[in-house]
Amino acid sequence: MKGSDLMPDVYVLDYVRTPRGKGSPRGALHGTSPVELVVALQHALVERGLRADAVEDVMIGTASQVDEQGANLARTATLLAGWGHGVPGGTLNRFCASGIDAVAQTAARLKSGDLGRLAVAGGVESTSRVPMFSDRGPLFCDPATVRTIGSVHMGIAADLNATLEGFTREELDAYGLETQHKAAAARAEKRSARSLVPVAGLDHDELVRPQTTADSLAALEPAFAELGAQGQDALALAAHPEAGTVRHLHTVGTSPALADGAALLVLGTDHAAGPPRARIVASATASTDPVIMLTAGQTAVERVLAKAGLRPADVDVFQFAEAFAALCLRLRRDLAVGPERLNPGGGTIATGHAFGATGAIMVGECVEELERTGGRYGVASVSGAAGLGVAVLVERIG
Repeated sequence: MKGSDLMPDVYVLDYVRTPRGKGSPRGALHGTSPVELVVALQHALVERGLRADAVEDVMIGTASQVDEQGANLARTATLLAGWGHGVPGGTLNRFCASGIDAVAQTAARLKSGDLGRLAVAGGVESTSRVPMFSDRGPLFCDPATVRTIGSVHMGIAADLNATLEGFTREELDAYGLETQHKAAAARAEKRSARSLVPVAGLDHDELVRPQTTADSLAALEPAFAELGAQGQDALALAAHPEAGTVRHLHTVGTSPALADGAALLVLGTDHAAGPPRARIVASATASTDPVIMLTAGQTAVERVLAKAGLRPADVDVFQFAEAFAALCLRLRRDLAVGPERLNPGGGTIATGHAFGATGAIMVGECVEELERTGGRYGVASVSGAAGLGVAVLVERIG
């Protein structure tokens, strides 16, 4: 599984992230622009010893590339960070899987020789300043496109999945409680101390709710029933009549909370920027029916494990984006992944979902969890809109 002379191994050399702030005007990071979030991390990497002039490219994943997140944010941030005119930058969009795809594609370019030795990849999203759907793309905002494709809101897709899989409201709530407790424990133990870069006075993930109880979750109303009644259920059932009806089971307590945040990973083919922390073993992309939508992340996990010749039992940590509780229960059941291996520090239901940044954070969290527990393999995966999914498999060094 090691690289050859022609195809070198690619390593994670460093990882930094901002805290995740509430994705609302009341959030602690609302006053900080997306470019400023990235620049803060670029400055932190230099302070940690990275030579900016040795970086051959900076790739940033961002889901809503408009307004403050438009016009190639990566190049803008790199210039503002003082990294010099000779360091390129680019952005990519694979919806919620943008950040993890930036990592996967950059690693592939390093491995192929398209890039030489060193690059930076990650993601950013300020959902409080650049709201979801603000790019007015046809997938969600053009009626003819919506009718043709059957585009539905992610929450409707989540409820459709829960209906088809037969999950109960009680099972979803139990997962929501579990991830909150895991996130609270991870925050109390300061597991992200090595990677976390305080911004705007915020030094922790703002959305975690340690006070969550089973009773408080049970009292929440379904989050997407009204949207379903406005025509979204009809779109979903036109594609999946076997469901009979869409049972609206997800609440704000079992859905990913909107967040602001950014993350960057230093990737390289040698140790010029520091000792390697993990090896990028493989990556995989997947797609599925855009109505069922959220299963593609699990398919990407299955594909990346098959590429590496591994079984789910060989993986010590699964960082799986909590694109609603039902999809986590599905992965746990299908791949026999117990709670101790699935999102051991909590997931996006508890910590927040900063679309473009989430996948990059999850690759970094994989590395951190492997270092904490002494495990060998970790896989990160994200499902995105329109039925897209990306997974990255890493192996701890040392």
